[in-house]
Amino acid sequence: MFVVVVEVQLKSGAEEEFKKWVSESNKDLAKFDGFVNRRLLATRTGKHTLLVEFESQEKFEKMHQTQEHFRIQSKGHSYMQTPPRPIFYEVVTS
Repeated sequence: MFVVVVEVQLKSGAEEEFKKWVSESNKDLAKFDGFVNRRLLATRTGKHTLLVEFESQEKFEKMHQTQEHFRIQSKGHSYMQTPPRPIFYEVVTS
């Protein structure tokens, strides 16, 4: 399993629209081979993180090369104050 933890800093007032976008775009991402799950997390202090799970790094990278992903990503970035900060992980045990 390949996991991406993405810290995002949202623009002021964008949280509700961003939540809707995450839910809607998850439906599009679910069509990609290897997609497992994506969730939006929030701390009590209002910081946000996306947790993305794919079957493998290869399938994740293949998805990233598509126009559909570019469209999804561009829309997501429009809600962000700064570029997202991803950290990549391989699940080594469960």
